[in-house]
This record gives sequence, structure tokens and C-alpha cells, in this order.
Amino acid sequence: MKITVINGTEKHGVTYKLKEIFLEKFRGEAEITEFYLPKDCPNFCLGCTSCFLKGEHLCKDAVYIQKIEKALFAADLLVFTSPVYVYHATGAMKAMLDHFGYRWMPHRPAKEMFGKRAVIITQSLGSGEKSAAKDIKDSLSWWGVSDIRVCSFKLMSDINWEKIPENKRHKMRSKLISTAERIKSIDFSRPARTSFITKAKFYAARMMQTGIGKQNPDYTDYKYWKSNGWLDKKRPWIK
Repeated sequence: MKITVINGTEKHGVTYKLKEIFLEKFRGEAEITEFYLPKDCPNFCLGCTSCFLKGEHLCKDAVYIQKIEKALFAADLLVFTSPVYVYHATGAMKAMLDHFGYRWMPHRPAKEMFGKRAVIITQSLGSGEKSAAKDIKDSLSWWGVSDIRVCSFKLMSDINWEKIPENKRHKMRSKLISTAERIKSIDFSRPARTSFITKAKFYAARMMQTGIGKQNPDYTDYKYWKSNGWLDKKRPWIK
């Protein structure tokens, strides 16, 4: 089993501790690859649109993005973590997700992402843990991932793990371990089911690409969809 982890911060704080508790069930059995932001994706997307119009290999940050993408494609399980910064995911996480705009359904979704399973871990001191998870979930779902599980925690006490009341730490630990155990029981030789919502997004994007192709058959996204056979009868969730 292969797991790819995207950490929204380099800080080894509460979010890091929660992620480590979750991964305990997999260590020694799974091959785990981790990325820490912003170190492993240090730059903002400038909105140059090169990835959309010409190809992702022309992104100024391709050396970082393609390394992360390769690990995402190879993984059986994706894990995204982020503490809450002003009611949302960290800026570093948002900056990385912005770089993958070309992988959203209306553009060039990767067939490798359909059938993936993902876990999002977020925590806040007061509030915002759900909106931070949504920041990440929005991208995952538009990439084609349907099986997304969220573990969000509201601390309401302290940002120092050792100062959090033991009963609250126990509850968080129990939820993470339970989620990990449920995931371990999954037969990963079979892809996750692609949901109706994901398929609806695909067909809406397919209709859009069909229209684009009539106007501009040389458009990068259209040629991508056509080469994959998605404008005919092939579908990314059917392996």
C-alpha cells in the first residue's frame, strides 16, 4: 500500500501530532511519502495560464508540481493535513492547490485520480476546521476523487498538545484510530466507487469540451479529452 501525505505546514504542532496518530496504523506496512508546505512547493501560482493553454510542463514551478503529482498518482491513499489559518486552510496549502487548477474537471482531470481514496485532517483553536477541510475537499472532488473522509477537530483549549485536556486528546485519538482501522479494512485492489456527483461534473465538463472542440479543435484541453477517448465512450472511472 502506498500513502502520499501533503502537510499544509512544516510546523510539528497539533496537526502534525494528529497526522502521526492516524499514520501509526500504517507504519511498517505502507510506503509513506510526505511533502511539507511551503518547503516542497515554495512559490505562489502567478496565474500565467501556461498550464491551461500550453501544458503543465511549462509551469514555472513544474519541478515541484510534477514531483507531487507523481506521488499523488502512485498512491492508494491520499492524506491532506492543515491547521486553520483565519478560518481556512494554510496559505501554503492553497498555493499548492492553485497550481493544480489544470487538473480540475473542466480542464484536464487525470484518470489516475478517479477511484482514489483520501483523508483530510484539520484542527482549529476556536472555529474554521470545517471550512479549512472544504478548501481541500473542493479540489479533491474536482480532481475526480469521490471517497473523501474528513477528520476535523475543534480544540477550544490550547495549541500545545501536552496542554490539551487528556479527555479531549483521547477523543481525537480514538476518532483517528477508528478512521485508520476502517481504511485498513478496505480492499485497495478495487478502486473507490465514483459518485453520482463526480460523474455529473464529468459529463458537464464533457459537454463543455465538445462545444470548445467545434470552435477550436487545437485547444489544449479539448485535444486532451479527445486523446483519452472521453468524448466517445471511454470513461476515466472504468479501468
